[in-house]
Amino acid sequence: MQQEKSLMILVAGPYRSGTNDDPQLIAANVKAMTDAALEIYEIGHLPVLGEWFALPLIEAAGSKKIGDEIFNKIFHPVAVQLIDHCDAVLRTGGPSAGADEMVNAGKAKNKIIFYRIAEIPSLA
Repeated sequence: MQQEKSLMILVAGPYRSGTNDDPQLIAANVKAMTDAALEIYEIGHLPVLGEWFALPLIEAAGSKKIGDEIFNKIFHPVAVQLIDHCDAVLRTGGPSAGADEMVNAGKAKNKIIFYRIAEIPSLA
């Protein structure tokens, strides 16, 4: 399938899942999603992570720790809203209720759902 226009693709993977909120493990999860985003960019599309939008807002709103009321009010809702502006969702990584929520929201909004980068048509 020849894709003519670049897609904006939300990368949805584990953030907190399986980390027990260990900052190093969370950072590894973010790195894995960012690495996937770079691959998406390199094949000609525009990747986004909900974290890129949510985390600065969470900090500005005064969150004191991951999972507090402010964090929970912003973190997933921003990503769900971001899907409105995306063409597709890429589900990466292991078990994650949040990433699964993004896939389900993408399906409900009739977005393309990818499960492997190899499924994404290359523009490069």
